[in-house]
Amino acid sequence: MRKKYILFDLDGTLTDSSEGITKSVQYALDKLGITENDEAVLKRYIGPPLDESFAKFHGLSREDALKAVNYYRERYKDTGIYENRLFDGIKELLSSLKKEGYITALATCKPEIYVPRILEYFNVDKYFDVAVGSELEGGERRHKNQVIDEVFVRLAAAGLADTGNLSETKSQSIMIGDRKDDILGAKASGIDSIGVRYGFAEEQELEIAGADYIVETVEDIRGKLKTL
Repeated sequence: MRKKYILFDLDGTLTDSSEGITKSVQYALDKLGITENDEAVLKRYIGPPLDESFAKFHGLSREDALKAVNYYRERYKDTGIYENRLFDGIKELLSSLKKEGYITALATCKPEIYVPRILEYFNVDKYFDVAVGSELEGGERRHKNQVIDEVFVRLAAAGLADTGNLSETKSQSIMIGDRKDDILGAKASGIDSIGVRYGFAEEQELEIAGADYIVETVEDIRGKLKTL
């Protein structure tokens, strides 16, 4: 088995979180007097850091973008977090990977404070050796490459990776995600990537980002891993 460490994104890869995220974005924008009903625009918020997305997609100042993030979390923390579902076949995929001896990690830009609740809610926390999210505004760990790098720190701390041979560990690792941030983050961290087309990527997004492999379905993930 050449690939030993399997890193998964969360939103758009393991779960269809579109309802909770887009409704919470709408809630935040409405608080700032902005009406947004274009589903395509709202789905662009799934994946990247929220404050950057509010600035990029709705032209908010830094101050207003941070206000929007706080409004978003007002709704998301108790409601939006549960407007979410596992993609069909994910639980079976994770279970089979563990049985086959892979080491699995969650690497998401969603704030880490939410991660345990989501994994426990779907009863998939037992399948992950480590689970890493981003830090809240003001923290240093915000982008996907920083999250991925922290995964390796925690794997080493847990005795699951060789601290003295990080390059070998990375050569045995692959990041699985649905957005360009996952692919570019993997490249920046020096690991391979699989882009999943069933998530929230726009047309040609994964190709332009340079995904090493692209699969269509959850079932295809396991098939591709067997060839690597």
